[in-house]
Amino acid sequence: MRFLTSAAFLFLTRRRPPTKMSAMTTAAASSKRMRVEESELLQPLRDTVIVSTVEEAGQAKKIGTHDGKFHCDEALACAMLKFLPEWKDAVIVRTRDAVALEACDIVVDVGGTYDGAKLRFDHHQRGFTHVLDELGFDTKLSSAGLVYKHFGRQVLEEVTKDKATGACPWPPHVTEVVYRKVYEIFMEAIDGIDNGVSVASGDGGGGKPAYRVTTDLSSRVGRLHPSWNEPQSAAVVHERFKEACLLTGGELLECFLGLANGWWPARSVVEKSYDAKSAAVDPSGKVMALDSGGVPWQSHVFDLEAERAVPPEAQLLFVIYEDQSGKWRVQAVPTAEGSFESRLKLGAPEWRGLRDDALSEACGLPGAVFIHAAGFIGGHATREGALALALKTIQLA
Repeated sequence: MRFLTSAAFLFLTRRRPPTKMSAMTTAAASSKRMRVEESELLQPLRDTVIVSTVEEAGQAKKIGTHDGKFHCDEALACAMLKFLPEWKDAVIVRTRDAVALEACDIVVDVGGTYDGAKLRFDHHQRGFTHVLDELGFDTKLSSAGLVYKHFGRQVLEEVTKDKATGACPWPPHVTEVVYRKVYEIFMEAIDGIDNGVSVASGDGGGGKPAYRVTTDLSSRVGRLHPSWNEPQSAAVVHERFKEACLLTGGELLECFLGLANGWWPARSVVEKSYDAKSAAVDPSGKVMALDSGGVPWQSHVFDLEAERAVPPEAQLLFVIYEDQSGKWRVQAVPTAEGSFESRLKLGAPEWRGLRDDALSEACGLPGAVFIHAAGFIGGHATREGALALALKTIQLA
């Protein structure tokens, strides 16, 4: 049994008329986080018409893609196009008929041709090896990656601009930084999965993954396709493909808006703390203090160090910040964004995994709360204690 039918999904994601609310309900609603699937930016996807022939599409612009079993990459490719004014009213034609595809205005993930000038974006043909090497990536592109390569900047600007003024939320040069970041944290995995690229290289694990991931976006799109014992008419599959477009488009939109509304505003906060660390925290400049633990600091620190060509011996090692309980955390700077491998693990090996009094006695700092067994994070009751824990670690190195 499907937990959410196509009709239910569309009911939940379509626009609803406003209703009368009490003052208390209104106040509660104003503080409630809007779910991305409720965004007006997804309306072109909700309104999408999907057909099997160009004749059914009539005079509308046509986005061609293959019929049969669908995948994350072409669903996302179609979703990205539908974010753009030029394609928001286009009809999606799902077919493998060469004549029909030739009649489409743009074709993704089928046709055996990649030609950006002719708006043909397939990646299955022999000899296709395109990657985003201009941004430093070497993962083979899927149809989603190809559409992102050609239209990603436009999509980014379209969905993040101020609707009243048309202004972008960041300076023009930052668009390129965000464009690259979205590929790194969102798009590349979809390209890799669709092209069968292993998430890990080398033979350290004997070729066997440590665990299996089935909650990624590509897997969830796969579960939208009708099961073997469900109806599989073209109409049913088209409806499920629309769900896939809404799902992938919604998650990409959430990525874009998260960067615009949370990540970019944090840049000035992190930069101010980074610039003040030697004077306000520690003369070595190896420890930075933030007023809040909710600030996304990792990527900004890496960007600042890269922009300023900071040598390895002068790079940041620890960040301290106040947590929600009023205590202070010490987080080791990872070797790469999101990694649990640290430039310098917190504490001496014998301190890691200890808590409270046992840790305070071992490290000689009363008020110590914990150090994770992996050494990437720890805590202390006070700011001074958190800083002392970081500095003591540096002294031991």
